[in-house]
Amino acid sequence: MYNILLGGAAGDGIETMSAIFEKMLKQSGCHLFTIRDFMSRVRGGHNFTQIRFGNQPFHAHRDTLNGIFAIDETTYLEHQSRLSYDGFILCDESLAIDDFRAIKCPLKKTAANLGNPKVINSVATGALLKLFDMPLDQAADILKASLRDDLVEVNLSAIKMGYDLLNATHHLSPVETSEQLLLSGNTAIGLGAVAAGIRFYSAYPMSPSTSLLDFFNAQSSAMAIAVEQAEDEIAAINMAIGAAYAGATAMTGTSGGGFSLMVEALGFAGIAEIPLVAVDVQRPGPATGFPTRTEQSDLKFVISASQGEFPRMVIALRDHADCFYQTARSLALAKKYQLPVILLSDQYLADSTTTVPLFDVNKIVHFDQPGPMVPATDDLPYQRYALTENGISPLAIPGKSPALVRVDSDEHDPWGQITESATIRNQMVNKRQNKLNALKEELIEPEFWGSHQCQSLLVGFGSTSGAIKEAIDILNQNENNYGALIFGDIYPLPTERLRHFAAQVVDIINVEQNATGQLASLIREEALINCDHSILKYDGRQLSVDDILNGIKNLKGGF
Repeated sequence: MYNILLGGAAGDGIETMSAIFEKMLKQSGCHLFTIRDFMSRVRGGHNFTQIRFGNQPFHAHRDTLNGIFAIDETTYLEHQSRLSYDGFILCDESLAIDDFRAIKCPLKKTAANLGNPKVINSVATGALLKLFDMPLDQAADILKASLRDDLVEVNLSAIKMGYDLLNATHHLSPVETSEQLLLSGNTAIGLGAVAAGIRFYSAYPMSPSTSLLDFFNAQSSAMAIAVEQAEDEIAAINMAIGAAYAGATAMTGTSGGGFSLMVEALGFAGIAEIPLVAVDVQRPGPATGFPTRTEQSDLKFVISASQGEFPRMVIALRDHADCFYQTARSLALAKKYQLPVILLSDQYLADSTTTVPLFDVNKIVHFDQPGPMVPATDDLPYQRYALTENGISPLAIPGKSPALVRVDSDEHDPWGQITESATIRNQMVNKRQNKLNALKEELIEPEFWGSHQCQSLLVGFGSTSGAIKEAIDILNQNENNYGALIFGDIYPLPTERLRHFAAQVVDIINVEQNATGQLASLIREEALINCDHSILKYDGRQLSVDDILNGIKNLKGGF
């Protein structure tokens, strides 16, 4: 297993280099997990990509590095303290890096000899490939798929020349695996929506959700998806509501700041009982906050967003497979229960890339919209909001039914007519809330990881999943005392498995990417169970395996 970092300033081509290196690792049979750390600027500053790769699957990042490619001295100064004693620093010979681990190469001179100084990263890519004794067989095909035609030849030459600069010092042991996908979290969300039959996506660009809009735009023609870049988030969610009213499988996406603008329309979807999925790719707030960083601080916000009370579902995406399957599931649930479903992701999950087995589309459950249960006639008009035991009313689509389909953001009677009746108001509130009782039957309990005889239970949600699991595995190498519950379905909160383990453990430790322990607060509110300790991180950087291990060590006084 290796963990290397590629760093430089924005505009230095680190992202392009990383993407090409990732693809070559994947083609060589490696599993990999990549995180991206970048500043909110177009040029300058310090950006880096960290790639963990080897012959086993990875679902989180570690702090200790085996290698650094430093395009500038800042990269070395920022990260050399994390480099292992037997690690390496690959850099140009001109950099003032005085370290016995440095491997200095004429990267700039080689690029200049090719007549294009900008291909220095391709020279470095070739050198990295040689360091790890990886073949160049796939280089040409990968470059053709990644670069413009006029750039392929010079970059391929640069990789080959970089390859000849060094001798192999590390030897990978790739495994023969079934076919793998290499993709980001946002791409996995997009694929899940496509597999579920999405027909409309609207959004206003806001990092870190923008690549979702890019994905749907790229796929719109091939997959018959109407994609609209709206003038703002208010327009985006209202467009999605309109599309859903017209019968399309619809979704919108944003980050926390944009979701703030969507809140009133979210309430409209709630009272009008419109099937809608909204993706909140979280970043640190409040206000502009950290545009390119990560956090899990929107949980309580999305659970209670919009005035009044209405049913909704909140699902926290845990990993790239979850992004695919839970997105597809969310679209089906929104249709079935005619309510808003909010998907919680974050920058870490959205921008990280990993290898995953091919997704199984046969696992996706589709829900086809039913027509009116009772055909509308002049004597018996269609009741869009008919009072039913489970709160789910017959849903007709305008133009696909002879019925007049009325919706309104005012309180209304079963026919969709505005009302001031206190009796009908009570009936409609109760009808909408009754959906939660039916929805609770479909909740998925949190995933358990670790020893079933655990004495300490970690609880987390969303993208901390991979780090929590790996930390549990390491902790249980010494003593089989640790387990974890990682929530995906988070509102309504499934509590059966939580109550089972809470009754047997000595302490519960919540692990979250926010300052106030929002999951712990939700657990206390919904299950009357207190968490005893917290491991919280809210500096905009993702909790690593090592952060969790150090947190446990501090709580337990060692392990």
